[in-house]
Amino acid sequence: MSAHEQIEELRRRMATSIIGQEAVIERLVIGLLANGNLLVEGFPGLAKTRAIKSLAKNLEPEFSRIQFTPDLLPSDVTGTEVLYQTDQGNEFRFEPGPIVHFPYPETDLIRVF
Repeated sequence: MSAHEQIEELRRRMATSIIGQEAVIERLVIGLLANGNLLVEGFPGLAKTRAIKSLAKNLEPEFSRIQFTPDLLPSDVTGTEVLYQTDQGNEFRFEPGPIVHFPYPETDLIRVF
């Protein structure tokens, strides 16, 4: 099966669970092929999470999600250095956040006005 046929098969499988969102599916596949990052935003109920879950299911990687809220800090997403007390003394270790995993989590941006 050629690469083009595999991509079309992925789009077809995603379209079975995301009805009427062909543009979203196309952009997700383009982002995947371009090895890029995507911010998926929109009104509630437009199948954003379902689209990402469908992509993850068809590619079989680990799926995780970040719910963006106004009080979210960058370190909550990327990770942070944590101080550990050991017998040899104190040491900092990096604890990675959820964005370290592939695919990048589907995100909802909640704005409070």
